[in-house]
Amino acid sequence: MGITSRDVARLAGVSQPTVSRALRGDPRVSEDTVRRVRMAAEALNYVPSEAGRSLSTQISHRIGVLVTDLTNPFYPHLVGPLHDELEQLGYRMMLFTERSEATAAAERLVDRSIDGLVLATSTLDSGLPAELDRRRLPFVYLNREGTVPADAVVVDNRRGGELVAEELVKAGHTRIGAIFGPDNTSTGRDREIGFRQGLADAGIALRPAHVRHGPFEFDTGAQALAEFLGADPAPTAVFCGNDVVAIGVIDAARRLGVGIPEQLSVVGFDDIPMASWASFELSTVRHDLDEMARTAARLLVARVSGDDADLHPSGVDGNGSAGQRRVTLEPHFVARRTHAEPPQV
Repeated sequence: MGITSRDVARLAGVSQPTVSRALRGDPRVSEDTVRRVRMAAEALNYVPSEAGRSLSTQISHRIGVLVTDLTNPFYPHLVGPLHDELEQLGYRMMLFTERSEATAAAERLVDRSIDGLVLATSTLDSGLPAELDRRRLPFVYLNREGTVPADAVVVDNRRGGELVAEELVKAGHTRIGAIFGPDNTSTGRDREIGFRQGLADAGIALRPAHVRHGPFEFDTGAQALAEFLGADPAPTAVFCGNDVVAIGVIDAARRLGVGIPEQLSVVGFDDIPMASWASFELSTVRHDLDEMARTAARLLVARVSGDDADLHPSGVDGNGSAGQRRVTLEPHFVARRTHAEPPQV
């Protein structure tokens, strides 16, 4: 049989529960006892069993991250800092790549293999948050929000949309197009509201022929541009719901011989690393993806551990109701080379 915690306890001269507490860093165990237990464990080549620890404590020290579209270049830039922050907090990250947030997914998520869940691609019509809430599995919204109250970390999407409208109006554009995200996402909804409001403040309305909705994907931008070019008149500037859509527009414009920004200005949202590449130099709205992910990790771990004395970090504004925290990051417009004054006719 393999070495067990009871063997370590006998060698260290303590009880088996004390071994478990000492090896998981319980502050109630004296430094001398911890030292003796660690020396005994090292001498016996004892490695604690995570499975056994989970059974005894009902805590797995694993946090799940649910992403329904890992092919989107945006999400890998959240997964990295999530992993790093959770590791620093003493938790392992488990990545779930369900194709949708169907309620049935809750059966696979609420099996005591994780202590909490980060929802990174939640939709407004998803039934999963309600099911997680019913089953009392702690979760946090990251980037997007749902209809069930819970901790959330988001950017001020409405203000971001307004910033783009202000920049395009300042450049002199009046024929403006927009490729908004899906109607069932909080990001798509709020960026559209902010952009429309920013244009309305300048006395400009979006023409129906210059508006499209679709997934936050490359193909959405490429297809919409071809349709915009067939409109009479065509827009001189296009706001895209995220950078991936904007890159789709830029790629299609190059294939069709449309000069950017000489003939068409293009602006994105998120400022993913790809946006600053020399081949794109995309004008966009920046928010701190790293801080967004790390804040979500801290919020969830605080919720899981019951340590809710300080659920949001210093320097980040947070507010909420009924004990929930909503941390909102400020957006900033980044001017690169894909937007300029409209072409002279």
